[in-house]
Amino acid sequence: MAELTDEVVEFLSAGTRTGMLGYLAADGRPLVAPVWFIVDHGELVFNTGRNTAKGRALARDSRVVICVDDPHPPYSFVQVQGVATITEDAPDLLEIATRIGARYMGLHRAREFGRRNAAPGEFVVRVRPTKVVAGFNIAD
Repeated sequence: MAELTDEVVEFLSAGTRTGMLGYLAADGRPLVAPVWFIVDHGELVFNTGRNTAKGRALARDSRVVICVDDPHPPYSFVQVQGVATITEDAPDLLEIATRIGARYMGLHRAREFGRRNAAPGEFVVRVRPTKVVAGFNIAD
């Protein structure tokens, strides 16, 4: 297992950067979708629905990649390759959805977002890193 360094965690946790999740369709095509995420205990964590393309794909094949970039000079990125685990555990789902809501919607809407996204049929997805590639301040 690869570990997220402090510098990588700081970058991934800054602001409201969106992750681009790469996963495989049933026919083997690579697909990419945006995800809101948090870093929790060395893993990237997000929510998705069981019946979404992401949810179905992750239930079938747990190999994923998430790439996060800073599109402003001097430009930086982090790519986390890993293995996803999914759970529908209600307390964990509410906690994670609320924390993601706080990050992307603000503290004033965190509980609302958490309740809405902790509904039956929603997954918590935890990505355990197997490889981390980072480039910081590329244009310097």
